[in-house]
Amino acid sequence: MKTAKKITLSAVLAALSALIMLVSYFPYLTYAVPAVAGLFIMVVVIEIDCKWAFFSFLAAAVLAFLFAETESKLMFIGFFGFYPILKCLIERINKPIIEWPIKFFVFNLCVITVYKLVARLFLVSFEDLGSFLKYGEIILLVLANIVFIVYDFAVSQISGFYIQRFHTRIARLFKR
Repeated sequence: MKTAKKITLSAVLAALSALIMLVSYFPYLTYAVPAVAGLFIMVVVIEIDCKWAFFSFLAAAVLAFLFAETESKLMFIGFFGFYPILKCLIERINKPIIEWPIKFFVFNLCVITVYKLVARLFLVSFEDLGSFLKYGEIILLVLANIVFIVYDFAVSQISGFYIQRFHTRIARLFKR
């Protein structure tokens, strides 16, 4: 694929990713919207490569930072936007026993960082909750890890579906 076509495809997908992030203003979509927006970055990984996907993610992250709802944009920038790129790089190891601990480490690092950032941004004080907070955080983190497993599986399935249904059509469209 020629450079101009790579730029076009990655820019369009970054714009679509940012456009999807605008839906985050609807109630109850705070976490689902960044997860869906990250799938457009996955298409760049499939069609071009990880380097172009990274720049596409940066463009989408800047646009999301300017226009999206605060918590959603932190989730997109802090994890969901770059995870499809990272997933591709990690899965090149081709040994699940090594891949999964790396994925979990990155996920937990990102979730805890975004959690702390949101707490500071919204000036939330957890000191009044006492021991409930300690157990609540652990339970929330365990549940988040379960959801992460489902999300990772879903990204793999959606990637496979995309490759089966759309990859050859997109490749033909951009070969001309």
